[in-house]
Amino acid sequence: MTEKPRLSARIAAIAESATLKVDAKAKALQAEGRPVISYAAGEPDFATPEYIVEAALAATRDPRNYRYTPAAGLPELREAVAAKTLRDSGLEVGAGQVVVTNGGKQAVYQAFQVLLDEGDEVLVPTPYWTTYPEAIKLAGGRQVDVFAGADQGYLVTIEQLEAARTDRTKVLLFVSPSNPTGAVYAPEQVKAIGEWALEHGIWVVSDEIYQNLTYADDEDGVPPRAVSIVEAVPELANQAILVNGVAKTYAMTGWRLGWMVGPNDVIRGAANLQSHLSSNVSNISQRAAIAALTGPQDAVEEMRRAFDRRRRTIVAELSKIEGVTVPVPQGAFYVYPDVSGLLGREWGGATPATSLELADLMLEQAEVAAVPGEAFGPSGYLRLSYALGDGPLLEGIQRLQRLFG
Repeated sequence: MTEKPRLSARIAAIAESATLKVDAKAKALQAEGRPVISYAAGEPDFATPEYIVEAALAATRDPRNYRYTPAAGLPELREAVAAKTLRDSGLEVGAGQVVVTNGGKQAVYQAFQVLLDEGDEVLVPTPYWTTYPEAIKLAGGRQVDVFAGADQGYLVTIEQLEAARTDRTKVLLFVSPSNPTGAVYAPEQVKAIGEWALEHGIWVVSDEIYQNLTYADDEDGVPPRAVSIVEAVPELANQAILVNGVAKTYAMTGWRLGWMVGPNDVIRGAANLQSHLSSNVSNISQRAAIAALTGPQDAVEEMRRAFDRRRRTIVAELSKIEGVTVPVPQGAFYVYPDVSGLLGREWGGATPATSLELADLMLEQAEVAAVPGEAFGPSGYLRLSYALGDGPLLEGIQRLQRLFG
């Protein structure tokens, strides 16, 4: 008798999160006493602002939060998300157009689940965040990469999107600011892409988790807004899902609180799915998120300024390494250098041919952890998060300068 597989084919096909894998390896080495500096995790190093923590503490003493609440989220939080969507994305929605999720990842997963049928194609600007391909596959979709390299500032063009479009194209994934590149589309680029999607009846899943983390070229300048695609093209709102959350802006990654915003029928479908999948998000986290969205934003600005300072440092120091090309990120908290100039050369007795091999070399010989480009698309790149302290950030890059000097 033929033995049946222990795992389903769809689960066996899921790739482990490369960013979490590298971060786990770095932490294991640190636990062994090795002085590893990790640029792997996309996680602010700041504490969650105190007023948010206090709101959560108060929520733990309120018996209302000890019971099931609506699967789509607390009404007060859905109202707060609707207000934030108007404020930052320029789109007026009702609370009924919001589903609160267990982090942004669940929102991404549910967005593709409610839109895709087997074989539907999703245009994915590349480099891309590691979770998108798995979420698309689990929904039966087919990912179509649209690559833009460092020479394009990691920004895809209308011409590239049109060349990739087929009669099976159902969704465009749009991410600005981008993880992993930190690239931010200019308002005119956002408008052009939105109008193209509208013209061809293509849904847009827009991941806006980093929309409040943008930076000016001038140190004293006002940071530009990351213009939402539904603000640039309001008519697109009926064929768009916005994904967001409190994790990055408010240093709340562990609170697991995200959301999705979209047309009523899509949101009803997502709420039905969530009612069977996870039901309501922790009420404590929801109360904390209400405080985050409706409370003072001073702490957010302080963190953004710190990220900006670190961004300037890491770009300046990486640019000193011959063979490394560093486009200046305009948002998020990542730098994505092209390291193809380091490949095929001998470093410390090893000759890395790929960025995966280069990342292994860096970890073993310089005790610096970064995520290789293979996790986000083609080889030849590294993602380094600058969401870590100023001292370790500088020390790690100086180690690389010595390794590749």
